[in-house]
Amino acid sequence: MALSISVVVPVFNEEESLPELTQWIHRVMQEHGFSYEVLLINDGSTDRSWEVIQSLASKNEALKGINFTRNYGKSAALDAGFKRSSGEVVITMDADLQDSPDEIPGLYTMIKGGLDVVSGWKKERHDPISKTIPSKFFNGVTRWISGIQLNDFNCGLKAYRNKVVKNIHIYGEMHRYIPLLAKWNGFPKIGEKVVEHRARKYGYSKFGLERFLNGFLDLISVSFVHRYKKKPMHFFGLLGTLSFFTGFVITAWLIAQKIYGLSQGVKVREVVDQPIFFLALVALVIGAQLFLTGFIAELMTSNQAKEPEYKIDEEINLDF
Repeated sequence: MALSISVVVPVFNEEESLPELTQWIHRVMQEHGFSYEVLLINDGSTDRSWEVIQSLASKNEALKGINFTRNYGKSAALDAGFKRSSGEVVITMDADLQDSPDEIPGLYTMIKGGLDVVSGWKKERHDPISKTIPSKFFNGVTRWISGIQLNDFNCGLKAYRNKVVKNIHIYGEMHRYIPLLAKWNGFPKIGEKVVEHRARKYGYSKFGLERFLNGFLDLISVSFVHRYKKKPMHFFGLLGTLSFFTGFVITAWLIAQKIYGLSQGVKVREVVDQPIFFLALVALVIGAQLFLTGFIAELMTSNQAKEPEYKIDEEINLDF
């Protein structure tokens, strides 16, 4: 019998919050009669997080641990958890207790009601202004580019049908764009739920400007890859055609000008003595190179199995 819920929790230096978080999740599951598992992915923590996970998992078989060889990032942790989740509904949350497990039943109900993805919206935030203002700007740009009307793409508290997480691959800072990836992979039923945002109880925020910059670059990357992944020649071929055609027209015009001048007995500069000729030559070469790039990209898009970008050192309570 399939589990009702899989909770995927990336962990990075959260040794203090883990006991309270897992007890809270267990209490919520027991109160609502859910069969469940909690996948705790230790993303290269430098504190005792993995030792705490080992201790907790030895007392509760529903707690499952994955230990990375080093820090690979939140997207890698979620990807590993998604691959090993078996619940009908998969819920992601952060390990810092800022996401409330009390939201789990509501998220579960919305997914069972027919939605593919439900994203949490931290309408009232307990974060410094240095984090909230960039977040609002980021969400606005993402809404504009993606066409998905969510207020909080950054919220770590989300819920998915199991089929969704089994059909997407995330890397880099792509965890912010899982709703977008889900939509592009044929799961367009995306909803939003206002959730409680709690003040951080232990440790410190891992947020930094670099994460937002990387997030914007990944948004551009995922948009480009989605459009041209299957047919890269459509992109490189178009640019190559424009460049080659421009170079060809300029060269033809220079040659025609030279022939006309000779026929009229007018002295005309040699074609190779004109600077614009070299511009045309560069355009021709670039056009040919773009065509070759398109051909090579077409060859590389063959469906080869892509190895994960992370290495797992140890697993607990996992049978596969």
